[in-house]
Amino acid sequence: MSLLHTMKALDLLDSAYVSGESVKEALIAGGVKEENISVKTVTGPKGGSTDFVKVWFYGSEGRHKGGSAPTIGIVGRLGGIGARPERVGLVSDADGAVSAVAIAMKLGDMVNRGDVLKGDVFVSTHICPTAPTKPHDPVPFMGSPINMTIANREEMSADLDAVISIDTTRGNRVINHRGFAISPTIKEGWIMRTSEDLLELMSYTTGKAPVVFPITMQDITPYGNGLYHLNSVLQPCTATKAPVVGIALTAETMVPGCGTGSSQPADIESAVRYAIEVAKAFGEGKCSFYNEEEYRLCVERYGEMKQLQGMGALPAADADA
Repeated sequence: MSLLHTMKALDLLDSAYVSGESVKEALIAGGVKEENISVKTVTGPKGGSTDFVKVWFYGSEGRHKGGSAPTIGIVGRLGGIGARPERVGLVSDADGAVSAVAIAMKLGDMVNRGDVLKGDVFVSTHICPTAPTKPHDPVPFMGSPINMTIANREEMSADLDAVISIDTTRGNRVINHRGFAISPTIKEGWIMRTSEDLLELMSYTTGKAPVVFPITMQDITPYGNGLYHLNSVLQPCTATKAPVVGIALTAETMVPGCGTGSSQPADIESAVRYAIEVAKAFGEGKCSFYNEEEYRLCVERYGEMKQLQGMGALPAADADA
């Protein structure tokens, strides 16, 4: 189980002094190889900075070892883990980072216990305990010291065959379910039907009927284009050819991203466990994010939708978003 690792991640990140190096040290102490971890401090356009943490776990038949098993990426999306000095403590928005760190801890522990996944797994997130807040309807969001272009550049990899993006998604009236929900698959601007394999795995890991959250065309376009977005959970789809699925940590009521005391350990653990099960199945070729033939037919009949991955016909409305 991954509850212990989730609690460790929550405790580690609930600090004004936490940094990317703190996370790296905790992962090494848990058995993750130091050479598989990278930490990079990046300063954003407004002067603030954050630490990007990236971890590779090489599978028994992954490409790093010359194998053919596919590679999955797991991205912990957020603006920041804290909004100090305005807010004291870990904010709701931190759950994407908490999930990513817990997943890395659990995968490292699995390797030490002799359980190596078949395919390579890439885990990334960023650590900023002093991020700004920003207005958003219906409740305030966390801002970020970096823009989305930087986040996509630093948190993604060209080697990925599929991407899971985990993000707190409680600041809305659209999702009225506590726990987590998944999105339909996004593939180069196309919103594909929800993967049956992912729905089945969700049922197995939660013991409940799967929950899918609705998305709009606006949600899969880049930040900074002047359009409303549910949140950043699907922003990785603007920066990759790989299929992307969002895992939204949700609530029955609206919770501001900058709210403290709002993280639910059991919900995070459930999402962590689900992401790891997806990684296992994907590497074994037992989980497909989308139907390749359906995607081919969509493109042949209606054309590519890659224009939705960029700013389109107009310049960026907010280059700092």
